[in-house]
Amino acid sequence: MIKDTKSGFVAVVGRPNAGKSSLLNWLVGEKIAMVSHKANATRRRSKIIALHKKTQIIFIDTPGIHEQERLLNQFMLEEALKAMGDCDLILFLSPVTDKIDYYLDFLEKNSKSTPHIVLLTKTDQVKNDKVLKKIMEFSKYQDKFLSLVPVSIKKGVTQDYILEEISKYIPTHPYLYDPEILTTENMRDIYKEYIRESIFENTSEEIPYFADVVIESVDEESEIERIEANIIVEKKSQKGIIIGKNGQTVKRIGRNAREKIEKILKKQVFLKLFVTVKPGWSQNRELLKQMGYVLD
Repeated sequence: MIKDTKSGFVAVVGRPNAGKSSLLNWLVGEKIAMVSHKANATRRRSKIIALHKKTQIIFIDTPGIHEQERLLNQFMLEEALKAMGDCDLILFLSPVTDKIDYYLDFLEKNSKSTPHIVLLTKTDQVKNDKVLKKIMEFSKYQDKFLSLVPVSIKKGVTQDYILEEISKYIPTHPYLYDPEILTTENMRDIYKEYIRESIFENTSEEIPYFADVVIESVDEESEIERIEANIIVEKKSQKGIIIGKNGQTVKRIGRNAREKIEKILKKQVFLKLFVTVKPGWSQNRELLKQMGYVLD
């Protein structure tokens, strides 16, 4: 057993499309979290684990903090709030171009006053004077946060710098997970997220928000992984868009997802996709439960 270790949970939160999943993939050096330039891509909490020196940091990737009436969106907000309440530390991501209002909303929702660090993200997209101006805005609330770190995953601050800053506030504790693993997600969930990511990348603006994926079967063979998955949509018109002319869109989604899965599995993958219409699934509590989205 390694002596003097630290281990703890860190919730990564922010508005939709603040760059949470991209940051986490960058910090651990592997593509684990689903990434999309479209908002609300992440729908549930997931654990991504980083080891920095003698500190095991269990990051909790969360849906963006937002409020909409659809039941699915209510589930996503609950996921973010639960992560904030159950963790040792919060990373609040604030794109440098954002208004301070998002941070004030976060402070209101942080009901347990869990300690937090502010990461000022996407600083490479503006000039230094705008970064300094935003830092001055946050300085009015410096009694609320532990530290403020300007960061760009493209240049400047390194992963080690951020991990070192986080490690300062992680409690002394034996490792909670095997130090060799990067995530506690099971492979079915990872397959689902890669297919969802491919839907986001290959369809129009509205479709991804009314689509989800159910993994129907996985047959693990020594040299090939056979996966069957069902893409769930709400309307026949959405099914038509997913399938595309002569089935070209669903073939492209499948090919894109298969390549992502093969990269992580390091073996050949056979992926078969179906498309099913379940009217109003994102507003139906029972259908949401069947698909793994259980509301309190």
